Amino acid sequence: MTTATELLSIPAEVQDLLFREARTANTFTEEPVSEEQLRAIYDLVKWGPTSMNQQPLRVVLVRSEEARQRLLPHLMEGNRAKTERAPLTALLAADTEFHERLPEVFPHNPGAKNLFADNEEFRHTNAKLNASLQVAYFIIGVRAAGLAAGPMTGFDGAGIAEEFFPGGAHHPLVAINIGKPGENAWFGRLPRLSYEDVVTTV
Repeated sequence: MTTATELLSIPAEVQDLLFREARTANTFTEEPVSEEQLRAIYDLVKWGPTSMNQQPLRVVLVRSEEARQRLLPHLMEGNRAKTERAPLTALLAADTEFHERLPEVFPHNPGAKNLFADNEEFRHTNAKLNASLQVAYFIIGVRAAGLAAGPMTGFDGAGIAEEFFPGGAHHPLVAINIGKPGENAWFGRLPRLSYEDVVTTV
């Protein structure tokens, strides 16, 4: 009998690396995360689909100690210690002015930019939805690089926007600590809903 693992086209060890054995890390070693690794991650995950190829994700990498100290006060208290010790933190945000790049990234539709230019609510909804898709791709890309990701949404979004995304067009979605997992990095694995709990066929 064919197993679920065998029905997928990537090897079982890759399935485990990206999903089954991957966990949210809460501690990290001091081993640095290089610029080359981050470029490799982005060059992989940029191919993930977004509506009309919007690509609204924008990323700030918090590397310096000075920048880290600027970030920590904006995090919930439970997220500060692990972020202070992580070798790298990525701040992922949605660019609500993504439509300005549509003539470049969606060139076959010259009117695409105008669909969003005068409708702020529609534009912001699209930016947040599609950047959230890209956040998920980014996490998988971090795992594909053999690194652990510790995504966090417990923060003062307005404070992070003001501190790291000046101009007002970027909406912070998640902060992700990145590195090699440290000692006692994982909490216990929590249950997942089954196929029957989630899927309905009509």
